Amino acid sequence: MALDNFYKDKRKSEQTIAQFNSLSRVLSEVSALKEGIKANQEIFSMMKDNIDDEMLNTLIEDLIEQEKLLEKNEVEILLNGPYDKNDCLLEIHSGAGGTEACDWANMLLRMYLRFCDKQNYKYEVVDTQQGDEVGIKSASIIIRGLYSFGFLKEEKGVHRLVRLSPFDSNNKRHTSFASVLPSPLFDNTTINIEIKESDLKIDVYRASGAGGQHVNTTDSAVRITHIPSKIVVSCQNERSQIKNKERALEILKNKLYKLELDKQKEAIKNLKGETDAINFGSQIRSYVLHPYSLVKDHRTNYESTNPDDVLDGNIIEFINSSLKGEKND
Repeated sequence: MALDNFYKDKRKSEQTIAQFNSLSRVLSEVSALKEGIKANQEIFSMMKDNIDDEMLNTLIEDLIEQEKLLEKNEVEILLNGPYDKNDCLLEIHSGAGGTEACDWANMLLRMYLRFCDKQNYKYEVVDTQQGDEVGIKSASIIIRGLYSFGFLKEEKGVHRLVRLSPFDSNNKRHTSFASVLPSPLFDNTTINIEIKESDLKIDVYRASGAGGQHVNTTDSAVRITHIPSKIVVSCQNERSQIKNKERALEILKNKLYKLELDKQKEAIKNLKGETDAINFGSQIRSYVLHPYSLVKDHRTNYESTNPDDVLDGNIIEFINSSLKGEKND
């Protein structure tokens, strides 16, 4: 950070600063935890023969806070995978359920953006495919922040929603599905992928939007198909077709690099891989809004009886439980 050319590469410098701040925070928290435990031990030792109820209550409160901080650091220790510190590309796809599923995918998109806000992660929605009536068919989000992939890799799989349908005039209960697919983003300096122009099929189209100033009047959105691998990427958040193409190529290179790593290293095969069919029996988590209120992770059995809170982005306890491999039977 002290080098003269440190800020020449803005993205790299931001990543370094974020890493520095995160490590400084961890060091500060561990030091404070160590000093706090030592101080409490001394106080407890002093009052062994003459217990003071008020002081004892203060010690108990300190212990509870220290336990929370210890658990938080324990989770970060578990984020030791080869790409856990990387930024993340998060994809959401609607599944079985038609209009309902598109609306559900849109609810998940909001949930993850709210999660990013709570984690102080920077994010950019690079592409959304609008549903025929409401919601979205798919969305791609670039999320930047230390451990963003490490946390969000736990969200990979099918998410199931059960509720009274707002689109059903008979107010019947409906079940909807959407899949979440996280993958790590790699530093451009580590990616050495040569893409032949002849291997690409490039389509341009008019970007979709919410209306008003968000509706493009030119064909600025770009969809790129890599013919050999059949990977399709698209970008429409920039107003310029050239910038959208550059961003789409960046994502394509990242995906091809990931594909190459998967071929070479069996150990990271499951980082993205194939997802189950987006329908009944394949879900990793259920969000039930009716006839009762419950969010349950089927891998760990971790539950919350407050779906509104979870859908507002408070999913960190589900993620932590999955990272620790807890089974709350």
